[in-house]
Amino acid sequence: MATDHPIPPAGQAKLGTLKMGLPLIGLTGGIGSGKTAVSDLLAQLGAGIVDTDLIAHQITASGGKAIPLIQDYFGTEFIDSSGALDRAKMRSLVFQNLEAKKALEAITHPLIRQETLRQAGQLADAGAPYLLLVVPLLIESGTWIDQIDYLVVVDCPEEIQIQRVMHRSNLTRTEVESILKAQASRQERLALANAVIDNQGELSELKSAAQELHRKILGIRKP
Repeated sequence: MATDHPIPPAGQAKLGTLKMGLPLIGLTGGIGSGKTAVSDLLAQLGAGIVDTDLIAHQITASGGKAIPLIQDYFGTEFIDSSGALDRAKMRSLVFQNLEAKKALEAITHPLIRQETLRQAGQLADAGAPYLLLVVPLLIESGTWIDQIDYLVVVDCPEEIQIQRVMHRSNLTRTEVESILKAQASRQERLALANAVIDNQGELSELKSAAQELHRKILGIRKP
């Protein structure tokens, strides 16, 4: 691993100015739990959505802001033929190498937070009733929890998660289980949740749960 450009500092973008206005809702859950399905439903109801996973994909796509830094630190072998991050190769590396994981996070996390703050500001200016920050590793990061007013966890049994991810991402059971082991447990997420969305049933049930959650969030009063 070589580097010519410095890795950005690992500071966090502050959302304090927004916290003084509209509610900031954190939404998280394990891989395959259905975070995107829930955030899409809440978006249809008027929520302002900032999806950090989507931002992470944007900054590591071809031409993304993180690509030059990743290439300089990890080498060209971690960039695919299109100029984007080779996700499979990087995933294999960071699961085995803690130093590499920290280095990748030091590159991507400040960029994700910068774009999160930009999008949040735009949505607030546009009159969103509340902001929903979709953060897959909200619990694990140790920094996002202090930025939000209310935590929503999307939950389902682990076996359902495994089957969903195997189906959608063409990963083996072993690969999915490795991802799950690197994430917070269901118990850890549920212990911190202000609200839980059970996503193991039909879409109609999920829609009803999202509508109920939306009404509850609209009732939150900022101090």
